[in-house]
Amino acid sequence: MKFLQRLSFIVVMSLFSGSVSWGQEPVGFDAKELTIDTLHGVLHTTIRSVPPLRVRLGNENIRDIYESCSRAPIAVVANATSVVGEGVEGPKTHLIDTLLALGFDVKKVFAPEHGFRGNLHNGANFDDAIDAKTGLPILSLHGAHKKPTAQSLSDVRMILFDIQDVGARFYTYLSSLFLVMEAAAENGQVVVVLDRPNPHGHQMAGPMLDPKWKSFVGMLPVPVLHGMTLGEIAQMINGEGWLADGIQCNLIVIPCEGYAHSDRWYPTIAPSPNLPNAQAIALYPSLCPLEPTVTSIGRGTELPFQCIGLPEVQEGDFTFTPRKTPGAAPHPKNQDINCRGRDLRELGKQWTESPCGFDWKLVWECNKNWSAEAPQAFVSSPTFMAKLTGNQAMGEALKEEEWPTDMTELWIDELIEFNARRKAYLIYPLIRN
Repeated sequence: MKFLQRLSFIVVMSLFSGSVSWGQEPVGFDAKELTIDTLHGVLHTTIRSVPPLRVRLGNENIRDIYESCSRAPIAVVANATSVVGEGVEGPKTHLIDTLLALGFDVKKVFAPEHGFRGNLHNGANFDDAIDAKTGLPILSLHGAHKKPTAQSLSDVRMILFDIQDVGARFYTYLSSLFLVMEAAAENGQVVVVLDRPNPHGHQMAGPMLDPKWKSFVGMLPVPVLHGMTLGEIAQMINGEGWLADGIQCNLIVIPCEGYAHSDRWYPTIAPSPNLPNAQAIALYPSLCPLEPTVTSIGRGTELPFQCIGLPEVQEGDFTFTPRKTPGAAPHPKNQDINCRGRDLRELGKQWTESPCGFDWKLVWECNKNWSAEAPQAFVSSPTFMAKLTGNQAMGEALKEEEWPTDMTELWIDELIEFNARRKAYLIYPLIRN
């Protein structure tokens, strides 16, 4: 690993946490703010902090929204999370209802994966529709089109984007933002991102995306956890020329207020049906690579993304049985089959409080508990595994008798380089002062 070899003489290893302190800082790296965990392949803030006051979301700044949009015809990219201030102070009023009540010229709504109401299971395609409450057209960004068409944008000037993300490259709201920005740049619209905190804003982790595996579950050359808000990464998309042919999107970011990346902040409205709480959100980036495997990750139970289990194994002290769950899991993996494994709720709670919470060794451990003689292969789709993880390294790691720690070490160079590049686009401090 070129970076560790270059600076090996200044490394001080922490035997307990796997963290590294540097006697000399790499370019773009501040050891007072960030710590390196080579054991898990994570670059994270040195502390987690607690906001002294409630963080105010970008969608609460109605004055700036009005000044940005004025009387222009607008479209809104929205879902069930698009509630003004999450309804923490006052009624849970949807942004669409607020804009209409204030006289904004809302022409239509674009809905990402999981739909406008956020009640559709992962990967479910859905068609355009009319919202029964407002009469507005709801255009699907997870059906025939994942990118707004020129025709769908022909009657709007501004596009408001108000979606709660969870900061993982394979969580498709990031891909939707990218494609909305690209469509706007091609057709002359302005994108206004109403920014929100990133629940994983305190850490960067995992490998960068190999362009060979670019897909809707990984469109940008970023780590699995990029540690940026959507407003920040929208600025990076423009600044790094990632849109087609390097075109630029006319972009406005209305920031949230009172946020630092080190903050322990989790949404009160579930960003999707199978991420119902902070623990699930904390565990999600580590468990998602198990999707194309025989392992159940709790879909179809009361603990989605908070437990792992395999059918017909004896390892593990926790059992559960996935059941058909309308909306969240209509056809869960291992449906009606008893699975044995681990209850991860306590680990998830720890990760909601810790500066570092990411571990792909969980995937390797599940593989080791699966019999090589079983009629069903552990990995059901190596291609999808590579798309989720960004390369084929995880597939190769699963063939090893021991967890290959050199794989996670290889990520560190990429994370440090990415951190140096992203600094120009950060809106919020890394550490709360």
